[in-house]
Amino acid sequence: MTTARNLLVFNAGSSSLKFAVFEAADGSPTPRLRGAASGIGRSGRFTAAPEGQAGVDTDADFTDHAAAIAYVLAWLADAGYGLDGFSGAGHRVVHGGGVYAASTRITDEILDELAGFARLAPHHQPHSIAAIEALRELAPELPQIACFDTAFHATIPEVATVLPLPRVLRETGLRRYGFHGLSYANVVRRLPAVSGAGLPARVLACHLGNGASLCAIRDGTSVATTMGFSTLDGLVMATRSGAIDPGVLLHLMSAEGMSASALERLLYDQSGLLALSGVSADMRQLLADTSADAAFAVEVYCTAIARHAGAMISAMQGLDAVVFTGGIGENAAPIREKVMRTLAWTGLAVDRQANDRGEARLSAPGSPVAAYIIAADEEGVIAAETMSLLR
Repeated sequence: MTTARNLLVFNAGSSSLKFAVFEAADGSPTPRLRGAASGIGRSGRFTAAPEGQAGVDTDADFTDHAAAIAYVLAWLADAGYGLDGFSGAGHRVVHGGGVYAASTRITDEILDELAGFARLAPHHQPHSIAAIEALRELAPELPQIACFDTAFHATIPEVATVLPLPRVLRETGLRRYGFHGLSYANVVRRLPAVSGAGLPARVLACHLGNGASLCAIRDGTSVATTMGFSTLDGLVMATRSGAIDPGVLLHLMSAEGMSASALERLLYDQSGLLALSGVSADMRQLLADTSADAAFAVEVYCTAIARHAGAMISAMQGLDAVVFTGGIGENAAPIREKVMRTLAWTGLAVDRQANDRGEARLSAPGSPVAAYIIAADEEGVIAAETMSLLR
C-alpha cells in the first residue's frame, strides 16, 4: 500500500493532532486517510478512517504531542503507511512572524526561528514545533514543510496591520497579523468550482468554529481580517472574548488585582459563548437550549459577526459573495440564516430551504450577492503546498 509518492500532513492544536495521508498524484494531492489524536494530556481518543470508509474510534492516552505523533505513526505503519513510503510531511504552523509570506521547507535555522515566534502565539506555536521535532526524531531524513496561518494575510496593506504604538514597541513584532489563513486559502482554491462561475472579485469569508474570524478577500488576496496580533481579536468565539476595550483590562488589573496570567485565562478560556450563556461553549448545545441566556449568547455572537462584516465589506468597497466554513459555518443553519439576514442590506437574498438542507449554494436565484458553504480543508491546502515545494 505504501508508495514514495505519499504525503503526511499534521495539524497540531493545543490538545489535538489532526493528521492525513495524501497520494501525491500528477495533478494534485488526493486524500487517502484522515484522523485525529484528541485529548492530548488528558483522557484522549484516536480516530482514523480511509476516505469514504468506516474507520477506528478508540480511547487512547497521549501524554504530549510527541506521544501522539509516535502513536499515529505506529498506527499508520500497521495500516500499511510506513515512514519509508512518504516523500515529505507538511505542518500547519500558526505563526510566521511577519517573516514568512509563503510555505517553506524546514531547516535547523528555520525551526529555531519558528520556535522564537512562540512568544507571539503561546497557545498555538509550541504545539506545532513539538510535532515537527517529534517527527524529526523518528524520521530525521524526511523533508518537512511549514505552512503558515499568517501567510495568506501578508497582502494586507501596512496601514491596516500597524498598531498605533511607539516605534520601539512596533519593532518587537507588535502588529496585526491575522490567522486562519490556510482555511481562507482553501476558500479561494475551491470557490470557483463550487460557484461554477470563477472566483468572485469581493468575497466575505466566514471561518466560524471554536476560533472564529472573517476575511475580506479581494481578487483572491486578503485585504482585511478580524483577528489581529493574537487569536483573541475580532469575533466573539467559543471561550475567547473577541475584541474588547483595553480599558476593561486595565480596570481588571487595577480594581480587581488580576495578574497577566489570570487575564490570559479569562480572555482565552472563560469568555465568549461560555461566559455569555453560562451553559456551554458548544454552539450545538446553545441552539438546542431553550433558556434565555443561551439565546442571548447566540444573538451576541451573530451581532458581532454582522458588525465586523461591515468593516470587511468596506475594505473591499462592496460584496459579491459570502462563504461559510468551519464547524459552525458548515453545520449551523440557524447561525448562517441570522448572519445572512443581517447582510440583506447588501442585496443578499437567502434561499431558506437550501440553507436548511446545507446545500453548497445558499442564496436565492437572482440574488446579486451569492452565498455558499465550503467545507474546511486545511490539510488539503497543506498537502498541496508540500507537494509543490517538494517538486
